[in-house]
Amino acid sequence: MGLRCSRSHARPSRRCPSLPTPPRSPAARRRRRPQPRRSARPPVRPVRPVQRKKPRWAMRAVTTLSVVVLASAGIGHAIVTSLDADISRVDAFKDMKNRPRAGHGMNVLLVGTDGREKVTEAERREYRLGGAPCHCTDTMMIVHISEDRERASVVSLPRDSYAVTPAHTDRTTGERHHGHPVKLNAAYAEGGPQLTVRTVESMTRVKIDHYLEVDFTSFMKTVDVLGGVRICTAEPLKDRYTGLDLRPGTHTLQGGQALQYVRSRHVDGASDLGRMQRQQRFLAALVDRTTSSGILLNPMKFRDITRAALGSVRADKGFGTHELLDLGRAMRNFSPSSSEFTTVPIGQMGYAVKGVGSTLKWDTRKADRLFRSLRDDKPLSSPHKPKPKALRVDVAPQQIRVQVENGTATAGLGKRVDTALAATDFRTTRRPVNAADRTLKRTVVAYDPRWDRSAKSLAAALPGSRLRPVKGLGATLKVIVGADFREVRRVRAVDPAQGESGVVRGDEVLCS
Repeated sequence: MGLRCSRSHARPSRRCPSLPTPPRSPAARRRRRPQPRRSARPPVRPVRPVQRKKPRWAMRAVTTLSVVVLASAGIGHAIVTSLDADISRVDAFKDMKNRPRAGHGMNVLLVGTDGREKVTEAERREYRLGGAPCHCTDTMMIVHISEDRERASVVSLPRDSYAVTPAHTDRTTGERHHGHPVKLNAAYAEGGPQLTVRTVESMTRVKIDHYLEVDFTSFMKTVDVLGGVRICTAEPLKDRYTGLDLRPGTHTLQGGQALQYVRSRHVDGASDLGRMQRQQRFLAALVDRTTSSGILLNPMKFRDITRAALGSVRADKGFGTHELLDLGRAMRNFSPSSSEFTTVPIGQMGYAVKGVGSTLKWDTRKADRLFRSLRDDKPLSSPHKPKPKALRVDVAPQQIRVQVENGTATAGLGKRVDTALAATDFRTTRRPVNAADRTLKRTVVAYDPRWDRSAKSLAAALPGSRLRPVKGLGATLKVIVGADFREVRRVRAVDPAQGESGVVRGDEVLCS
């Protein structure tokens, strides 16, 4: 019987040569793998690329960060929600009609009142807070937060601004009034927050989205909880009415001192305009203190600050948790350079109104341009616009009131000098008169000794003029033009925060 070859033989031989192997399917190849030879050494396996796993510490860090972020957001929301219930509410927009068209961003009318009901007797004596409150606005600002929440623009509205109220009912007497002229701060006394908002909207054509009202007590408490606010001054600041007494240099003001600083009107001849610039400087320092100290990233510290600030604040009914969180998030991105400050441009100082008194009349053209920028959500400053060269002085020309007299026989010289001073931003009366003595050879700047710094700044704009102190002359300086008059030189304040119509950034007015 011959040898029969089969496919079970492990290897071919002479008697059993290799037989052709039929092709196998891919599935069969995967099921049947060649068996390795037996050997003392373990078989060498092919090296396959290994997919790396994320390190455990990285996964833990990501998880922890997520938990912290979520927890912080939860804590922040819970804190703000609890604070929301403590805010006193006022219906500042009740039944308001024919309002301006809404613009972009958010506009907040920030009002400071002279309310002092919760001030202690010791604080009244130390910080000169005695006397009966007038129940009117001590400070008024429009705070515009840009739509992208990257910029804050603050426009101060002088309390003595000439205004005409809309028709309203007097909240004290109940009497119905037609629109009539008032000083802007009197709108609050007649019609409260609602008439204040209506009057401001009528004057600016800016729609107010929210109303916030702060009194003396909440202001002082907020500054104290912050640990004070740092300001600096190149000149001594002394006001016997408020008790403010600061030497040149840098100072950290606590609540009571800070209130003196922002209330003082009798530091120099700038009166309310100078006070508004100090308020703007203080706000810039407040923003710097809040954003640079980590307060906004610390929920518990944020709670303490907000509780102090809102403890005596009144707000409109729509200003709630969402708005507080929105402002908090916006301020996290703020820096001093993110804020800009200005005061509505004044066209005429000492504008007399029968039954009202001396008011400040706005420069309509410049004011319209300013408020259009707010409505269009545009920056107030023009950083690329070159500033004209000018001699540096202590007091800005915008803060100096001037009456011009012609001390020569040259007809029209008084008007020419008045026009030239007004063109360089001095606040002239626009009503020059003839002096009693028409033979003056040299131009004279007459001034009350209390306004000596303003007088020196004015004299610098009139080359060759001499100073003449006159006790009791008051806040309005007098220029008696002599035959030596040649020109009015442009001057500019050393301090960039001065100048009521100029725009300054927060970083330009902070202590260096």
